[in-house]
Amino acid sequence: MLRFRFAAALAAVLISGHGTAFAQTSPAPTVKEAKVASPKRILFIGNSLMYYSGGLQTHLHRMAGAGTPAIDLKDGYKSVHITGANLTNYPIDFLVKPGSVGVKEPFEVVVFASNSLDANSDQGKATFVQKSKEWIQIIRAAGAEPVLYWLPATVKPHPLAGGDLGAKTEDMMLKAANENNVLVVPVALAFREAYRQRPDIKLQVYDGNHPTVAGQYLAAAVAYATFYKQSPVGNPYDYFGALDADTKTFVQKVADETVKKFFGR
Repeated sequence: MLRFRFAAALAAVLISGHGTAFAQTSPAPTVKEAKVASPKRILFIGNSLMYYSGGLQTHLHRMAGAGTPAIDLKDGYKSVHITGANLTNYPIDFLVKPGSVGVKEPFEVVVFASNSLDANSDQGKATFVQKSKEWIQIIRAAGAEPVLYWLPATVKPHPLAGGDLGAKTEDMMLKAANENNVLVVPVALAFREAYRQRPDIKLQVYDGNHPTVAGQYLAAAVAYATFYKQSPVGNPYDYFGALDADTKTFVQKVADETVKKFFGR
């Protein structure tokens, strides 16, 4: 009985502290690898969680260039961000049109994220599922492959930390991905695992939502392993010394393990 009470108390601490311990198990993704091998023209669309602390695009671009073998991306990466936005706020038809954002050829991949709080209400979830379906059709019609970006759960001191928002978001993201046969980048799972292994790691800033440099680097490492099928472990890129060696090594390993487990590689 004492052992049971201790386990229950520990679970409660984990849930309230980082929102990373959920009862449900992630269903397997339908799409397990990028349909475009080693994409060089990628459009990133998302709010401040995607551009904070150096930006997903920047870290992924530099990580790819520093990898072995190095991937020469030149000017094919573009990003469009609106603070606090969800999918209803972007002119997706315009953005995917060749030449609209400085890339003459069609994008090969369009990675998009909505708002981290979408799943907090039934209306928000319904809107995301519907709009993501519309976006996927538009992106494919433009000749690109759509990819969903799974944002991490909030942590303390965010007011929604410790609740069921993370589990709701998980259900929403995998539902949208599997029903539309698209790839999903499992950033949220990597954050969850990093917090599980190192509860004191700082992956999100003072608001419990936006990523630190370590958090955005972790997200980029997950995207790198997902798109390019290369392990980020040992990649020398460290944001020009901004990320200490121990943290870099740790998040690289978490990203690698998360991607392999999620996609069954």
